Amino acid sequence: MAEVREALRLAAGRLAATSDTARLDAEVLMANALGVTRSDLLLRHMFDAEPTAFAALVERRLAHEPIAYITGSQEFYGLDLRVSPAVLIPRGDSETLIEAARAAFPGAGPARVLDLGTGSGALLLAALTLWPAAQGVGIDRSAEALAVARGNAAKLGLGERAELRQVDWTLPDWDAALGRFDLILANPPYIESDCALAPSVAAHEPHGALFAGLDGLDDYRRLIPHLPGLLTRQGVAVVEIGWTQAEAVGALAQTARLVSHLHRDLGNRPRALELRWL
Repeated sequence: MAEVREALRLAAGRLAATSDTARLDAEVLMANALGVTRSDLLLRHMFDAEPTAFAALVERRLAHEPIAYITGSQEFYGLDLRVSPAVLIPRGDSETLIEAARAAFPGAGPARVLDLGTGSGALLLAALTLWPAAQGVGIDRSAEALAVARGNAAKLGLGERAELRQVDWTLPDWDAALGRFDLILANPPYIESDCALAPSVAAHEPHGALFAGLDGLDDYRRLIPHLPGLLTRQGVAVVEIGWTQAEAVGALAQTARLVSHLHRDLGNRPRALELRWL
């Protein structure tokens, strides 16, 4: 049986055909197989025998399965979140929404936070971690996604402050019993239905959390008209957008009597719109 260092070299060589981060992928998978952190792997385990579980993990990655689904975890805004194929993998770009919310509440934070389409709970739980006095509600139409979010809330000690409800915003009066919120966060589906995605996304992540009609705007058309009824008078909504959608989503917001302000991600791409009452 090969030593870990040799197994990593061979795996990285194979993964290079399908991944731009082949060596990193191999190290993360090896650490998972050994049950240690990547740092611990590199410092203490390079001369260990290759664990028997490693080969199967590499085969899954070669089939374009995302690393986060293979390991079952993903970091978001400093939080270690559990993920499964029932939820979209949280991306670093979505941290733009949390930074925009922080800027919107420089003093006392929001008292009530709503996360529309909570998935893993990433946005809601990041917000509740930032503002320890806040209470939050996360909605999702998927019972499987809500189970993941509840597990993350419990793991982070936020179960008492995060209420997770099964709500489908395509149904009439979906928001009738939610009340009003100081902060609303939303990362709705916004990809055009005919868009070609990388195999790791198209074949593995939930399509219901990705696609939103021919122009990618279907869920904004459903959600934005309801935002004035969900926001307190001084409330703020921050919604993620595709990098070409700022003008179209901003126009929908204006029709709903909301003013919008654009936030860019670390790559300087349009990433989120901050919406307030006119």
